[in-house]
Amino acid sequence: MTTHRHIPAMREHGGFDVVCLADRREERARDGAAKAKVAHYEQAEGVDQLSVRDGIDAVTCGTAPFAHHRVIRSALEAGKHVLTEKPFTMTLEEGEELTAYARERGLVLAVVHNFQFAPSVRRLRGWMEAGRLGRVRAIWALQLSNPARRLPTWFDELPGGLFYDESPHLIYMARALAGAELEPVSVTAHPSTRGLLNTPAQIDAQMRAGEMPVSIQMNFEAPVSEWHVTVLGERGMAMVDLFRDIAVFTPNDRDHHALDVIRSSAFASWHHWLGYLRSGPGHLAGRLRYGNDEVFSRFHDAIRSGTPPKGISADDALAVLRIQHWILSAGGRILV
Repeated sequence: MTTHRHIPAMREHGGFDVVCLADRREERARDGAAKAKVAHYEQAEGVDQLSVRDGIDAVTCGTAPFAHHRVIRSALEAGKHVLTEKPFTMTLEEGEELTAYARERGLVLAVVHNFQFAPSVRRLRGWMEAGRLGRVRAIWALQLSNPARRLPTWFDELPGGLFYDESPHLIYMARALAGAELEPVSVTAHPSTRGLLNTPAQIDAQMRAGEMPVSIQMNFEAPVSEWHVTVLGERGMAMVDLFRDIAVFTPNDRDHHALDVIRSSAFASWHHWLGYLRSGPGHLAGRLRYGNDEVFSRFHDAIRSGTPPKGISADDALAVLRIQHWILSAGGRILV
């Protein structure tokens, strides 16, 4: 994520000077710096070990989740602003500690909750604001994960395995679209059929935002990988395909007669292919930023203004982390 998303986003923004790329393994720091064309690299596990620490203002953390607390804490202790990848921290206590410490020192602490700013999601939110969907009745978030796809070697060591690494995306998306905090209702978890210790076969979490139902379903043994978030309104339904960065609108199908079904199919097909005409070239070329451009813009503005960045602040990170740990706790008897 650091070399493919973070550094390109910073360079395109223009307000960042990428000084150093660091990793606990020297060869990985060297190779990553060469690939990203960063002039300086260092072997380090924290900001306290960097020779260039006095010449930097901010740090981005793209390590495995196990190292987040160490990197973030060392950066804050050195007086640096921090933007970290999700999941925020390994425990709720770590997240609360870092949030309080950043607040005490007047430093910006933010998290990469990027998909909420992707072009497809901005399009969906535009439809919502224009009243095209009518009153929102429910939000569904669905992830299908093919175990054959490229995954980090450490994913099953996390609490809840791959769930812990990837669920923040669906949680912050649902929270952002609902426009309210998510309240717990129930969790159903199904253990792995592949012999994994922590990653479940499937997990279903039911929540609510006020009176509105919010559903998150994640399957980790699917034959395809898909991430979709759907908003159900009185006048129509809108879905974002996060991987392809496509937004699709389908109007209310009324009596569900044959012509109504054809109309729904036409709307869905048209929006899908129109969306792929917009995002497809960037997808094929590996140039989709998936909202990272807005994340870094907000991080930059927050450092300049001293105001927490909306949607990606430490408080936003904590809200998502609390939902993650509620799901783990509620489904713990099955997941362990």
